[in-house]
Parts: sequence; C-alpha cells; structure tokens
Amino acid sequence: MKICPKCNTRYSDDNLNFCLNDGEYLSTIDDSPATVIMDAPRVTDQTNWNRYEAPQTAPPPAPWQSPAHNVQNQSFGVPQMNQSLDQTLPTVSLALGILGFLLVCCYGGVPLGMAAIITGFLGMKNAGNEPHKYGGRGLAIAGLVLGAISLISSAIFILISIAAG
Repeated sequence: MKICPKCNTRYSDDNLNFCLNDGEYLSTIDDSPATVIMDAPRVTDQTNWNRYEAPQTAPPPAPWQSPAHNVQNQSFGVPQMNQSLDQTLPTVSLALGILGFLLVCCYGGVPLGMAAIITGFLGMKNAGNEPHKYGGRGLAIAGLVLGAISLISSAIFILISIAAG
C-alpha cells in the first residue's frame, strides 16, 4: 500500500509511484503485522525423549594430556627460543668471494677466490649431509660462484699483465 504525503490519498496499486491528484512521489506504508513475542518454550522430559528407542549416552570425554614435546616449566606468553642452523662456513665463503671479486686488480682474487671456493664447497657439503644442523646452502653457492669468478678474473688479469709487460 502507498500513500501521498501531500494529500494523504491511499493507493492499493504497488506499481504506482506518483499521486494521481497532485503528482507527488508516493511513499510506502508498511502493513505487515507487528512482531509477536511468544512465551518461553515449555520444558520437556529429556530422559525419555523417544519411548521406542533407549536413550544413548555419550562416552565421557578423555582426560587432558600434555603435548608430547617438551614444554616443562614454560611461562605463558614467553616466546620459545629456536636454535638457528649453523651458517658460519657459507657466510665466510660469501665474504671471501665478495672480497676476492673486489680485489681482482690487486692480485687478491687468487687466494681469496680459492678460499671462497673451498669454504663454499664445505658449507654446501655440511648443509647437504646434516640439514638439521647446518644451513646456508644458498650463501655457500653464492660464495662458491663469486670465488670462481674472482679466481678466473684474477688469472686472466695476471696473464694480460704478463703479456703486456
């Protein structure tokens, strides 16, 4: 049902949008019944809910058991410290590879490149054999590659300086 707010004419046609008398926009009247508030539901006998079938009882819940991992004497909210993997050799390999690459012109690439290759190889071997103890495989590969580049570049630089001079 709709009503004209200007002349208060009521229209039962819901498809009509404007008043036929004065052309005013019609507003909708809510004719739905008010919300019914009912009484609380009655309490029934829960013990014999189905007289043809015996009521089934659920088994009692299992007692709480502590988790399998070691959480003894830990305070609530204190973060647990995780032991990180050993990445010493890969880090040394990367540092030596970078230094060897920077010192190619000063003949430092040969010893630093060799050391970077050796420590990078050992770091990759440790990370591959014992991954639960050693990490840094990517660092070891980067140090190995930089060590090889610095060794080869230094060798080329030494050969060029011998040939030129």
